[in-house]
Amino acid sequence: MQVRDCLISAPGKAILHGEHAVVHGKVALAVSLNLRTYLQLKVSSDGKVSINLPNIDTFVCWELSELKNLTSCLSDKKEEVQRLDSELVKRLHEFIGVTNGNLDSSTTATLAFLYIYLSLFGSGEMPSLTVSVWSELPTGAGLGSSAAYSVCLAAALLCASGKIPTPLKEWEHTGSRWCQEDLELINSWAFQGEKIIHGNPSGVDNAVGTWGGMLRFLAGKIIPLSRVPLLRILLTNTRVPRSTKVLVARVKDKINKFPSIMMPVLDSVDAVSCTCEKVLTEMTCEPITGEHYNILEELIDINQHHLNVMGVGHPSLDTLCQVTAARGLHSKLTGAGGGGCGITLLRPETDSTTVQETVKDLRDCDFDCWETSIGGPGVQQHFPFSVKEEILEVLNRY
Repeated sequence: MQVRDCLISAPGKAILHGEHAVVHGKVALAVSLNLRTYLQLKVSSDGKVSINLPNIDTFVCWELSELKNLTSCLSDKKEEVQRLDSELVKRLHEFIGVTNGNLDSSTTATLAFLYIYLSLFGSGEMPSLTVSVWSELPTGAGLGSSAAYSVCLAAALLCASGKIPTPLKEWEHTGSRWCQEDLELINSWAFQGEKIIHGNPSGVDNAVGTWGGMLRFLAGKIIPLSRVPLLRILLTNTRVPRSTKVLVARVKDKINKFPSIMMPVLDSVDAVSCTCEKVLTEMTCEPITGEHYNILEELIDINQHHLNVMGVGHPSLDTLCQVTAARGLHSKLTGAGGGGCGITLLRPETDSTTVQETVKDLRDCDFDCWETSIGGPGVQQHFPFSVKEEILEVLNRY
């Protein structure tokens, strides 16, 4: 088997509209966030398998002989990806010494790598290789960092195992995408990685990482939207920790306490999501106007007020909205709320001075802030020359 080096990236994700309402059967719109995770796979001949995750200070190396001992329970799984192999998961827990279910981010990332590597290679010849990953995404901020990692792992290891072809063409200078069938295979293996990391994920984050653009999520069904415009945003991390579980329970309690008040709020959020989807679709098939942006800004303001009504706002998010409003910009929380992250829409005519001054104002509030975009491509393979030098420099250290 000829295993080749490869360089892969996948985007993060943000919820544009519909967070919390989606739990109660309403539409949510998830978009790709062009802060990306990069994975470099290098084939070696030293009889070892290594994984390097400098973002979470994790560097692990195994002898191939150690890993071969774990493969006796495996069959060739390339057709059967739907169900997690509980026997292999149990063996891996024992192998890396998981006790009392103590699963930190380093342990779960290692488990996800080993699970996909052994599932794809364990029934045949196991290659010696080094996988190094660097992410522009903050971890634990609800921005799909673990899914971007799982998508990169799945794409790289499927490519290396020959289950999917390399999509790279010599004349392409940015990145290359796989065909629909290959993307579905990448997504299904990435979902396995997400199950190992999160237990019971929705599948939205890995779908955004795989397909990019925008996805409509309703009652467990995920529908990728064929074309969406690329929108410039500021992404702000308030760095206020929050518990998604607590916030979801808070919304549920409020709905139970005031059903006749809260159900119309959820219906209104649903209408915001559907209206936004309609506007974004229009923007891909007719000239983009200032009125399109006016509507998007109003929808952001309406949804942020609804999220405050649901009880998932926070003084740090109010500060974000006030600071950006002072510059004529519109912001809302994204994800669980209660702190966490927010997004600010930038119009095409918003000049770089306004952006830089806004970023400075937000950093002065002790927030992290990035200028980026939403709606960009999903998982891609790259030639090294098409990747930013500073990212290659980190990946090439290992």
